[in-house]
Amino acid sequence: MRRFWIFELFFTIMSKDIKSVEHSPKIHQRNDPQHVNDRTFFIDASNQSLTAIPLEIFTFTELEEVHLENNQIEEIPQEIQRLKNIRVLYLDKNNLRSLCPALGLLSSLESLDLSYNPIFSSSLVVVSFLHALRELRLYQTDLKEIPVVVCKNLHHLELLGLTGNHLKCLPKEIVNQTKLREIYLKRNQFEVFPQELCVLYTLEIIDLDENKIGAIPEEIGHLTGLQKFYMASNNLPVLPASLCQCSQLSVLDLSHNLLHSIPKSLAELRKMTEIGLSGNRLEKVPRLICRWTSLHLLYLGNTGLHRLRGSFRCLVNLRFLDLSQNHLDHCPLQICALKNLEVLGLDDNKIGQSLKELYIENNHLEYLPVSLGSMPNLEVLDCRHNLLKQLPDAICQAQALKELRLEDNLLTHLPENLDSLVNLKVLTLMDNPMEEPPKEVCAEGNEAIWKYLKENRNRNIMATKIQAWWRGTMVQRGFGKFGELLKPQKKGKTSPKDKKGKKDVKGKPGKGKKK
Repeated sequence: MRRFWIFELFFTIMSKDIKSVEHSPKIHQRNDPQHVNDRTFFIDASNQSLTAIPLEIFTFTELEEVHLENNQIEEIPQEIQRLKNIRVLYLDKNNLRSLCPALGLLSSLESLDLSYNPIFSSSLVVVSFLHALRELRLYQTDLKEIPVVVCKNLHHLELLGLTGNHLKCLPKEIVNQTKLREIYLKRNQFEVFPQELCVLYTLEIIDLDENKIGAIPEEIGHLTGLQKFYMASNNLPVLPASLCQCSQLSVLDLSHNLLHSIPKSLAELRKMTEIGLSGNRLEKVPRLICRWTSLHLLYLGNTGLHRLRGSFRCLVNLRFLDLSQNHLDHCPLQICALKNLEVLGLDDNKIGQSLKELYIENNHLEYLPVSLGSMPNLEVLDCRHNLLKQLPDAICQAQALKELRLEDNLLTHLPENLDSLVNLKVLTLMDNPMEEPPKEVCAEGNEAIWKYLKENRNRNIMATKIQAWWRGTMVQRGFGKFGELLKPQKKGKTSPKDKKGKKDVKGKPGKGKKK
């Protein structure tokens, strides 16, 4: 078996119905020992800083899938035509400006990704010869128009990705795409909804986020198979009543438009699991939303809400609820009925300005909101019998706090400056795996805890001073720059934050699984 020094090879036998999902690994790479010494079907040469496609690749004529994304490749050689069996080809994030005619000879190609390349629009005519193509991704390729021949000649497309271009309209020939299930037109320049989409009855996903569209045509109701409809960040003042005919609709994002209400007819959409309405001037929760009992995610941030409807408690399947940036002056009681709720956003409201006592014991809370520090009158905080692993440092700003009950949690440390709560008289920490301060110190009461925290803080300050002195001395003796000495001495270790990966802002999930 030939090995290349430029890149690492992975081998697998690919199934006959490859489904690729954007923004996630496009395939599962593995070594199949039964076929390593047989024929090569899959090569991954992505992220290798290649300036050209290694010609050795074209000697593997049985290849079915090739990954060359995120390199610096500037052209596709004529030898590409040797890969007669290739079905999946990823060339996104390179420096391609033109496509060689030989690419059009790949008669078995089903999935092609040319995204994030500065491709000339005229060069895309080559793609029209790929009659077996099912998935075509052209994200951020600076397109101003789609070549008509692409829409005329490709009759098997199921996914068309055109996000991040300069499109203002679609060619009328798009109606030939009678098998199209997913179309992504986010971040373009549409001012009018592409009417042609309303006759593509196979469509299941439409993404038109971040355009300038002012109206959705009544004909949208013809798309009875539509499941996910993304229209966030447009200029919609109203919605068509006919949208209720899209009976399979489960995800609808209308965030950041000009809506004041939602048509009552939409109550018929019984399969709704996610609705985004943030950034509209609703001022009250639309009554019909409370009938969508299958909802899992509900975005109502910055909608001018002062209260929730009593029927809001019917949304028993909600897992995520965003009520941030509204005018709520208290925590709505209806939320207590939402037994499956996992994430609740109440930040940037008016809650807590006059709140004196907060009882949240006997739940499954893993963390407390930082906003506790902005409750100037809070005197009692009861968090017993939860799953708290740490307290936010901001709790030290709640200077009116007199009672802090934390029994039966998972706490191991206390905030370093907790002793700044001079009014705190009751602090309970039983049944926690305390380490800092140790359990025996916690058992002695507040004075012992305050003494421990103060001494520990002084030790840390002294250690910092000694460390700074030592580094300064090392610099004077010529052992390196001060900035270099600030770096961790132990290399090869990854911080817990890096291991876990970055969280979404405020812990909020993104929109549902767009390709």
